[in-house]
Amino acid sequence: VQLQASGGGLVQPGGSLRLSCAASGLTLDRYAVAWFRQAPGQEREWVSCISGSDGRTYYADSVNGRFTMSRDSAKNTVYLQMNSLKPEDTSVYYCAADFMCGLPIDHYDYWGQGTLVTVSS
Repeated sequence: VQLQASGGGLVQPGGSLRLSCAASGLTLDRYAVAWFRQAPGQEREWVSCISGSDGRTYYADSVNGRFTMSRDSAKNTVYLQMNSLKPEDTSVYYCAADFMCGLPIDHYDYWGQGTLVTVSS
């Protein structure tokens, strides 16, 4: 089982990026997929989650209204569309999968390797 996070890069404040989380060895439609992020010197924090059962999405207050999660079942991939990016969004972003949203961070069974997002002018 492998999750592959990609799509990070350098973007100016106010810009957009789309992160991808592609899976092999498991069918993502059957799992909740969450995004976490970790800035230098900070603890890893939850960003968003999409439910496997009904596709509902959940967002941290800090990104609500700016970030959007979606799925592409044919590609076995989950996306995180990030708009109106701010310097404080700079972090390594990780995707993770488990049976439901809302689990403690140490409960997630499957993790991607992380992709760096840098928001700077």
